[in-house]
Amino acid sequence: MVEMAALNAADTGWLMVCTALVLLMTLPGVALFYAGMVRRKNVLNTLASVLLVACVVSVLWFAAGYSLAFTPGDGILGGFTRLGFAGLDPDWAGQRVSVSHMAPNVPEAAFAMFQLSFAVITAALLVGALVERMRFTALLVFVALWTLAVYVPVAHWVWEAGGWLARLGALDFAGGTVVHVNAGAAGLACAWYLGPRQGYGREAFEPYNLGWTMLGASLLLIGWFGFNAGSALAADSRAALALAVTHLAAAGGALGWLIAEWLLRRRASLLGLCSGLVAGLVAITPAAGYVGLGPALLIGLIAGAVCYWGATGLKRALGADDALDVFGVHGVGGIVGSLLTGVFASRSIAGVQGHIGTQMLTVLVVAVFSFVATGVLLWLTDRLVGLRVSDASEQTGLDLSLHRERLG
Repeated sequence: MVEMAALNAADTGWLMVCTALVLLMTLPGVALFYAGMVRRKNVLNTLASVLLVACVVSVLWFAAGYSLAFTPGDGILGGFTRLGFAGLDPDWAGQRVSVSHMAPNVPEAAFAMFQLSFAVITAALLVGALVERMRFTALLVFVALWTLAVYVPVAHWVWEAGGWLARLGALDFAGGTVVHVNAGAAGLACAWYLGPRQGYGREAFEPYNLGWTMLGASLLLIGWFGFNAGSALAADSRAALALAVTHLAAAGGALGWLIAEWLLRRRASLLGLCSGLVAGLVAITPAAGYVGLGPALLIGLIAGAVCYWGATGLKRALGADDALDVFGVHGVGGIVGSLLTGVFASRSIAGVQGHIGTQMLTVLVVAVFSFVATGVLLWLTDRLVGLRVSDASEQTGLDLSLHRERLG
C-alpha cells in the first residue's frame, strides 16, 4: 500500500472515465450493434445474451479473474492475493491505499475495474458467433468457463509483466491479441461446433434494424477512446496520441472496406461502413501506443480491406456460420493489427521496437490456444447442459421460445 497523497488525481480520474467508456462499448454498444443484425425473432435474446455475459464476467472477475490475471505468478497464471478483490479497500485511518505494480499512480480498485471492462467486452464479442441457436443456460455456463480458462491466462501471458509472452517482448497496447485474436479464434470454434443456423446459405436472413447497428458502431467508436487511450494508464501525451490514432484508423478502416466493397460489388453499404469502422478500431488496438498518425491510417486502410475479405471470401472458404463475423472482423483485424504493430512500432514514440517474429508467435499461440480450449469447453458445456436449442425453438425464434417475450 502507498500513501494516498502519492496517487495522481488526473491519472485516477482519467482511468475511471475510460472504464465507463469501455463498459459503454458493451452496454449498449455491442448489444445494439449485434441486435440490429439478427432477425427480428431473436433481437431480445441477443440483447439479453450480452447483458448476461456482462454480469457473469463481472462477478467472476471480482471473485478470481483479476487476481489470476494481473498479480505476479509463474508466467502462466497470477497469484491468489486479490481473490474477491481482497486488499483493494482503502485504509482511511492510515490514509493508505493499494496500487498495482502495473499502475502505481492510481488506486488498484480503479485498475482492476478498468481491466474488468476488457474482460467483459471480450466475452461479449463471442455472442456474435453463436446468436440465434444457443441455449441461454448453456451460454451462462460456457462464458463462465471461458472467462476463467481462456481469457484470464491469455491476459496474464501478454499483459502482466511476468507473463511468458510479455517477457518475450510481445506488444499489445490495448488488446489486439488478448481481446480480438482471442475472441475471433473462440468465435470460429463456436460457429463450427454449433453448426449453421437452419436455412443458412439458402434463405435470406434479413437484419432487424441496421439503424441500431449504426448506433452501436458509433458507441463503439466513442468507447474505444477509453479502450486505447485509457491503456496508457495515465493522462499524458501517450494517451493523447492513442486517442488520435484510434480515430484516424477507424476512419481508414471504414474507407478501406468501402473501397473493397465498391471494387467487388459496385456499391457501398451502411453495414459495410460500420464493419470497416470496427475493423480499423480492432487493428489499431495493439498498436495505439506505439505508432504515429501516418502508420495508423495505413493500418486502418489495410484492415478495412482485409476484413472485408475475412467476412466474405474467407468466411465462405471456412464454411462456418459465424453469424456476425466475429472471426472475420475481430479475429482477422486483430491478426492484421498485431502483425503490423511489429512493423510500425516506433522506438522514438514508445521506447520499444517492434519485432514481427515475436508478434507472429504471439498471434499463433493465442489463436491456437483459444480455438482448442474453446472447443473443449463447448464439448464440456454440451455434456453438462446441452448447447443448442431444439429445431422448433429455433424456428419460432429465441425471444419467444427461451424468454417468452417479443418485440412490440
